[in-house]
Amino acid sequence: MDGRVCVVTGATAGIGKETALALAKMGATVVIVARDAAKSERTAAEIVRASAGAKVDVVLADFASLAAVRGAAGEIARRYPAVHVLVNNAGVAKKARTLSEDGFELTFAVNHLAPFLLTRELLPQLRAGAPSRIVNVASAAEAHGAIDFEDLQSVQNYKGFRVYGKTKLMNVLFTYELAERLAGTGVTANCLHPGAVATDMLRQLPWLLYAMISPFLLTPEQGAATQLFLASSPQVEGVSGGYYVKCKAARSSPRSYDVGARKRLWQVSEALLDNQFEVHGA
Repeated sequence: MDGRVCVVTGATAGIGKETALALAKMGATVVIVARDAAKSERTAAEIVRASAGAKVDVVLADFASLAAVRGAAGEIARRYPAVHVLVNNAGVAKKARTLSEDGFELTFAVNHLAPFLLTRELLPQLRAGAPSRIVNVASAAEAHGAIDFEDLQSVQNYKGFRVYGKTKLMNVLFTYELAERLAGTGVTANCLHPGAVATDMLRQLPWLLYAMISPFLLTPEQGAATQLFLASSPQVEGVSGGYYVKCKAARSSPRSYDVGARKRLWQVSEALLDNQFEVHGA
């Protein structure tokens, strides 16, 4: 990974942090994208201490703000004309319906709209860095999600796990559509289920369920293995449009192969973003 620029979102904790650390140890220049300045600097310092000579950069962005995401993409592009790996790892899970800074349902905004926007804005840099890779962290929870295009904001009957699953299904659909659109460019797109990992996100589950499954959870280092594999392994060089579990290609849910749904999701997402920036004159 020497000489390769790797952007990792949500890299100050959990599997994102482990991914950033591993990529730095391989010699990559790692760009941490996170919202907390102090935590980001501490993470960068930890990586440098753990790997002498590690090259780590920090770009701040709160994924609950689309303007912040676009600003971060612009800053990355300014610093790095070519990007070789983008790991869309940041995500949230909320028990109760909450709104983002822009007025979108928060899980939808952070888990789908933000990585959709960041990826779109960094495509010129990814093309310049080809062969390059986009890695989207989804979840097996996508099998429990269903997209109602008439209620993308989950106004009706909000259920935290169901909404989380819906956004993870969006990650998979986005990946498959992205892979098709980028065919022949040298930029690949794959997604993955990292496994059930002991991170703060899982603590959003009911406490009894969390207590029952906690003995069986993966460590963040174990959970990072598949996204690290997709970001760096020569075994998947040039491979695109896949869903991976335990570093192996797998089948995602039947609804994730709905071509009409993935194209509609792309169009709706583009329209929401364009309208957001048009309204705010940006």
